[in-house]
Amino acid sequence: MATIVFADIVNFTEFAARTPPITLVQRLGELFSRFDELADQHGIEKIKTIGDAYMAAAGLPDPRPDHAQAAVAFARAMLAETCQMTGERRLSLRIGINSGPVIAGLIGRKRFVYDVWGHTVNVASRMESCGTPGRIQISQNTFDALGPDFGECHREIRDIHGIGKYPTYLLL
Repeated sequence: MATIVFADIVNFTEFAARTPPITLVQRLGELFSRFDELADQHGIEKIKTIGDAYMAAAGLPDPRPDHAQAAVAFARAMLAETCQMTGERRLSLRIGINSGPVIAGLIGRKRFVYDVWGHTVNVASRMESCGTPGRIQISQNTFDALGPDFGECHREIRDIHGIGKYPTYLLL
């Protein structure tokens, strides 16, 4: 059992079009390095970056009972980090989170990369892609894993591509 976090920069294509490549890579490097530090602080395993997206997991490689809480705390720290940026440096994130069973490890024969697979990963990705800029959207599984005392959330039934009608929650 793990909780997967996907964070994606909103309107990155437009940002990349107006930013020189060297500056673009420097900005991503600075931001993702800061996310790496936050991941370490929260006991989160960075899985990979995919272009302007950041994928991480709580509960991997070592299981932990509070994986959902740790993932949400990490996601909130990521949002806070981007909110501290000002002016032209400010970027907005869309974050999606899902909890559940996964398979993790190495696959293939070339360029071994630690990765994570399964429906849990796919739903986390969908939570991000259909989420709201500047907000954290979680799945029903993550909501359940957080427990009844977690706090307020806005519940909505969404039609999720490839999944169908699915309850989602925006963290308040």
